[in-house]
Amino acid sequence: MKKLMLGNEAIARGVYESGASVAAAYPGTPSTEITECIAKYDEIYAEWSPNEKVAMEVAIGSSIAGARSVVSMKHVGLNVAADPLFTAAYTGVNAGLVVFVADDPGMHSSQNEQDTRLIARAANIPVLEPSDSMECKTFVKSAMELSETYDTPVIIRLTTRVSHSQSIVECEDKVAFEVKPYEKNIRKYVMTPANAKNRHLIVEERMNRLAKDIKTLGLYTEELNDSPIGIITSGVCYQYVKESGIKANILKLDMINPLPLDIIQTFASKVDQLYIVEELEPAIEEQVRSLGIDAKGKEFFGRQGEITVRKIREVLGMKVETAKAPLQLPIRPPVLCPGCPHRGVYTILKKLNLTVTGDIGCYTLGSSEPHAAMDSCVCMGASIGMTHGFEKAHGKESMKHTVAIIGDSTFIHSGITGLINIVYNHGVGTVIIADNSTTGMTGHQNHPATGKTLRGDITSTLNLEELVKAIGVKNVRVVNAYDMKAVEVALKEETERMEPSVIITKAPCKLLIKERWVPYEVTEDCINCGICMRLGCPAIVKGESCTEINDALCAGCGLCASICPKKAIRKGEN
Repeated sequence: MKKLMLGNEAIARGVYESGASVAAAYPGTPSTEITECIAKYDEIYAEWSPNEKVAMEVAIGSSIAGARSVVSMKHVGLNVAADPLFTAAYTGVNAGLVVFVADDPGMHSSQNEQDTRLIARAANIPVLEPSDSMECKTFVKSAMELSETYDTPVIIRLTTRVSHSQSIVECEDKVAFEVKPYEKNIRKYVMTPANAKNRHLIVEERMNRLAKDIKTLGLYTEELNDSPIGIITSGVCYQYVKESGIKANILKLDMINPLPLDIIQTFASKVDQLYIVEELEPAIEEQVRSLGIDAKGKEFFGRQGEITVRKIREVLGMKVETAKAPLQLPIRPPVLCPGCPHRGVYTILKKLNLTVTGDIGCYTLGSSEPHAAMDSCVCMGASIGMTHGFEKAHGKESMKHTVAIIGDSTFIHSGITGLINIVYNHGVGTVIIADNSTTGMTGHQNHPATGKTLRGDITSTLNLEELVKAIGVKNVRVVNAYDMKAVEVALKEETERMEPSVIITKAPCKLLIKERWVPYEVTEDCINCGICMRLGCPAIVKGESCTEINDALCAGCGLCASICPKKAIRKGEN
């Protein structure tokens, strides 16, 4: 059976066909759909873990226990999971362990452009890189076999274009795989220094063996044409090279760590000019140059953003059609959705002119105009630690003007320890937990405080208020995120405290509410003062004589009505 699939969907199909039985992940674009699709296969246990480190540990544990296991994350999530992963390279596996990491060249939804290939080299973990959906599926099965044959975790590196592009996939039957028995082996699985020293030698030998075996394993493709030009590439860049129409000798690498240096040397000897086409860092190019081979790459393609077919044609001296002047479309920056519960909170934060250490999530959009009410955003969970750093730099009195804001899912992911740190180290500061009852920006995934699992099964609900009190925060208050007066009072009072405090602004994401929204409307009493425009709601438009509300966009939250000085905005009729 053939089917059109996203790369991420094809990965999930490969997980099923390979006989894997355990999958863990934390959602992060562009990797989220992998685990969502895996969850559709009843034979596989799939979970959202609190963060990527926990997800990695779950997968490592189930692999050592004897089940073929997978774990998924985006590139910055690999940083969170690096601690267990680096050591898992030493322990090796029992059953196969495959790690899916989705990089984001061009930063479509990320705070940096780090390159997973470099981390894999540091960790001594083999990496496969598919170029389309069919390879996504088949590479999962290959990675499982490699993992078990060479006793190692294996990374499959994806990029946004592969994860979110569709191509034809031929589905096959599931491989029969029985969970292996677990056998106690302290020297292999307990990484004390004495054991780790021996395992490090095994890791080195394994990577050398893999590099020699790539030819036998068939993890590369050589396309020879009668041309003096040679191109070494991998992943989606291979598709760009093919689409350019260049008549050149092409070495497509399926395994990009370790590299088959002997195959590369032989290939390079057949051409007069060698180009390396790869996005982000010169991971391939630097190793090729280390062999004394003259290769061109980053001086033409750069280290930032995505490579395009047009760019390849320009570099290789091919004819490039003159681009037509693009239509001057209006700029559409990302904004908080109509009815978003975070909107009122940021309106108050701006009104009070507070310094706000921010975090990763929908609420990061509070940094945009008209609010511009966020001063930093570094990584998941950083807001709380950073506000503590502000206090240590400027003193306790500065906390009357500084707050941290973090989402419910992000707080669970990596904000809890930051709050513990404030309490433990006699810190002062106010933390806002913007609780919208979901992991919003990645597409509304459940988390421990929603009371539902990945598959929607009812489970215990983490009570954030009680958790914060258990940490030792005495001053905890929960306010309706849409009650702007209550939010303002809470902020004024809590920032005056010379001790830790937490404000939970609580209201579900509007997109979770299934009943029909009743939009608001503007009456003839409107004086066109523009105060409601300060909310930055996409549904509110400033007209010539009065404000207008687009009823197709309005989510009926009522924030605009609550701040209108003339009470000229009212709820419409059903």
